[in-house]
Amino acid sequence: MLTVKNVHVSYDGSLGLRGVDLAVSASELVAVIGPNGAGKTTLLRTISGLVRRTTGTVHFEGADLATLEPDEIVRRGLIHVPEGRMVLGRMSVRDNLLLGAYARPKGDDLADDLDYVLGLFPVLKSRFTQLAGTLSGGEQQMLAIARGLMGKPKLLMLDEPSLGIAPIVVEKIFETMSEIRNKGIAVLLVEQNAVKALAAANHAYVIDLGSVTASGKASDLIQDERVRKAYLGV
Repeated sequence: MLTVKNVHVSYDGSLGLRGVDLAVSASELVAVIGPNGAGKTTLLRTISGLVRRTTGTVHFEGADLATLEPDEIVRRGLIHVPEGRMVLGRMSVRDNLLLGAYARPKGDDLADDLDYVLGLFPVLKSRFTQLAGTLSGGEQQMLAIARGLMGKPKLLMLDEPSLGIAPIVVEKIFETMSEIRNKGIAVLLVEQNAVKALAAANHAYVIDLGSVTASGKASDLIQDERVRKAYLGV
């Protein structure tokens, strides 16, 4: 579904990504782990068209994304939920969710999808008319994911969804990722909680200093001594 090949990204003469290769298949959850500043967020922003690559290719369902603007990438079903949630605080939960469907064809029925995301995150139903800025951090993260799902993604990219939220909410979000994958939506997850990310994923990549330093089945990487010492604290 998604292939990233030999991607380099430069910032002010410094390399943010150095020859990154990555692949995501349909209905698969792929995790990207690594230290802060390793290039994980840059990778997602490059895939979604927010950062232009210096060299290399990114293909989604066979189409080269090089010439496409971010809104067109969204319309193709590749949706990015950024780090920091970025909900629109002066808009209601309802309006944030409807905004997530902005790129869908006019006349597209949203009712079933609203029911689906509110079923995934029932707390949002009870906050439906509440301003998003008054939600807790965990509720805002749920809203950000639900808003992404309203775009009908084929592949959903999540950047640090567990960052700064309570453990009980983290459990709910990881449960939801499994449900999303079971619905046939692929997930590309950047996550600082390496233990939970590898436990949830089919495949995983380790990025450090802008390069992929390890990759493979997530179950194999959990057992890799280098990965365990560097990222799992064991």
